[in-house]
Amino acid sequence: MSTCIRTSLISTFVMSIIATIPAHAIDAPLPDPTSADFCVAVQNILADTSVPASNTVFDNMPDYRASKPSPNPLMIYQVVTYDEIGPVVVSCKVKTADHLIAEYGEDAAGTQKYCPEIASRIQAQVVAELAESNPEAAAMAAAFIIDDKEPYLMGSEYLSDFEVSYQSEDGAIHINSPGLQTNWEDWINIIMPDRLMGQTYCHLATVGYMKRLASGELEPGTIIHTRDDAPTTPR
Repeated sequence: MSTCIRTSLISTFVMSIIATIPAHAIDAPLPDPTSADFCVAVQNILADTSVPASNTVFDNMPDYRASKPSPNPLMIYQVVTYDEIGPVVVSCKVKTADHLIAEYGEDAAGTQKYCPEIASRIQAQVVAELAESNPEAAAMAAAFIIDDKEPYLMGSEYLSDFEVSYQSEDGAIHINSPGLQTNWEDWINIIMPDRLMGQTYCHLATVGYMKRLASGELEPGTIIHTRDDAPTTPR
């Protein structure tokens, strides 16, 4: 098969993938991962809310680990993990839809969504941005599998080491977006203090990281940790 025909087939495949991407993922891309607007957007999407949020972006992991979002006023938190090239993972702590409803009323939020929803939007953004400049990488990114795992209940699990990407035995590249979910109305509220309830936490691979993975600049298997020495500022 000639290079021209192969490129044309790949481009056709990528355009067919883009046609299936929801318009919001292309028309309203997520903010820059280093911006305070990023986790505000995550809050708005996951809780389907427009309640104004104040986001603090930490430059160290201990402060992020100790932070707890609060609903009224809505205070949320963010930290970014870097490698030598740029931001790899954005970590967000935001409030659940049911806690916002409890504070502000039924119209304050909608149906709760979870971390893989944001990871899928990031993947869609990557495919769309790569489509013209590097259709082969766009096709690779389109084939990424966004793992849909149950969120954790305990902060210690959310803060444990994890692979943000990995390759399964069948050769597929998976994107991991570990999260924590403690809904305000959950039964576990009986035994847990209020400050630990109504929380949604996410670790999310960045657009830049997925692009590098799709283009072959990186191998899957990047391990992220939340210890004191985590690289939370540009190198």
